[in-house]
Amino acid sequence: MYTKVVVPLDCSPLAEVALPYAEEIAGKMSSDIILLTVLSSEDPGEYQNHLKYSRKMINITKLQVKKYLKDPQNPGININAATRTGNPAEGILDYTDKGHPCLLVMATHGRSGLSRWAVGSIADKVVRATSKQPLLLVRAKGAHPDVRAKRILKKALVPLDGSYISESVIPYISEIARNLEMELTLLRVIPRTENNFTDVETYLRGWCRRLAEEDVSAGYEVRVGSPAEQIIDYADEIATDLVAMTTHGETTINMWSLGSVAQKILLGGNSPLFLVKA
Repeated sequence: MYTKVVVPLDCSPLAEVALPYAEEIAGKMSSDIILLTVLSSEDPGEYQNHLKYSRKMINITKLQVKKYLKDPQNPGININAATRTGNPAEGILDYTDKGHPCLLVMATHGRSGLSRWAVGSIADKVVRATSKQPLLLVRAKGAHPDVRAKRILKKALVPLDGSYISESVIPYISEIARNLEMELTLLRVIPRTENNFTDVETYLRGWCRRLAEEDVSAGYEVRVGSPAEQIIDYADEIATDLVAMTTHGETTINMWSLGSVAQKILLGGNSPLFLVKA
C-alpha cells in the first residue's frame, strides 16, 4: 500500500521531527523515502541552498533507516529528494496526489514556528485537499531530542464511531501495525445518554477478531462522554504512540472533520495523528 513515504522539509529542525517516524515506517515496510522541499521561488541561490540541505538530509536518513531494515547490507529501498516551486501546500499536493500511493509524514509546523506549518495553514490545507493519501501529522512542539534513539511506534489508538467512514482508516493503520508489530486499541466513545454497551462491545470484539486473522494484535475500550476529550484522555492514559482516524465519521463531516475532533486531538493531545480522508 505504501510504495513511498514522503516527508516535506523546509530546512528547519522543527520540520525534521517527522523524519524518525518516516524512517521507522519505511524501514520496516521497505518503502522508498522522498524528502520533499517546496521553494518559494526559482531563485538559483535558494535552489543551491536547498540542494545542499537535501543532500545532507539524505545521508542522515540513510544512516538512520538502517536500524529498521531486515537486511541493512541489502536495504532494497531508495532515499531521494524532490523539489517543487510555489505555494507549500500546493507543492506538497502536486507531488503526493500524482503517481503511486504514498504516506505523507509531516510536522505540524516548521520554519518559523506556527506561522508557516501550522494546523489551519499548510497541514490543514493538505488534509482538506488531498485525495486518499494517508497523512501522519507529528506535533513538533515538545518532541524529544533523542526520539531516534529508540523504537517509537509500538501502539496506536483507533477511534471508531460505528460507521463505515470511521472504519476506513483500519486497512491503512493495520498494514503499518502488522509490519511494525504495533498493538492497536479500538476506542468507541458513546454519549452519556446512550446505554448500548453490549452492542458496542460486540462490535469492537468483532473488529478485534478480524484484525487477529490478519496477524494484527488489537484490544478495545469503551468510554462515555465527549469524543475529543475522551480520545485525548485515553491516549495519554495508555501512552499511545499515535492516534489513527478518518477526517470525518458517522453522519456529518463536522463530527470528525479536522476542524472539530481531529483538530482538537492534534492541538490538545500529545500524540501524532494519523489521518485518512474518507
